[in-house]
Amino acid sequence: MDPATNLGGGLGSHSYSAAGKDRSIADVLSEAVTNLQEIIRAEVQLAKVELKEEVGKAKSAGVMFGASAVLALFGVGLCLLGVVFALTYLLPLWAAALGMGVVLLVIAGLAFAAARENLKKLKLPPKTVMTVKEDVAWMRNQNK
Repeated sequence: MDPATNLGGGLGSHSYSAAGKDRSIADVLSEAVTNLQEIIRAEVQLAKVELKEEVGKAKSAGVMFGASAVLALFGVGLCLLGVVFALTYLLPLWAAALGMGVVLLVIAGLAFAAARENLKKLKLPPKTVMTVKEDVAWMRNQNK
């Protein structure tokens, strides 16, 4: 049996004849173009849905990157404040400020590493990739 007639959605069964009558090339081409448009619309819709899911994951990674940047900025500020206190007062006050700056920088580094790991988990939309491969295979079979 012809592989085109085994496809889901009945696309292949309409390509050869309609109600037992031979169809013109124009009819076949028109239906092929319509089918291709429907496939492309479905692929775009699927990609939109899957990308919304991935954007949600990227948003949380972006928030973590932002938090790490803010903490790093405060850490640098406190380290500089510690240096200023060390130079002007040479009292234990500078050690407290410098210590707090180092702690904030460590926290910022941990947040950055966590955000980077979340970003590495992002991937191509698997359903869209699979259906595009199926569509390419279907189009190849239509040409044979």
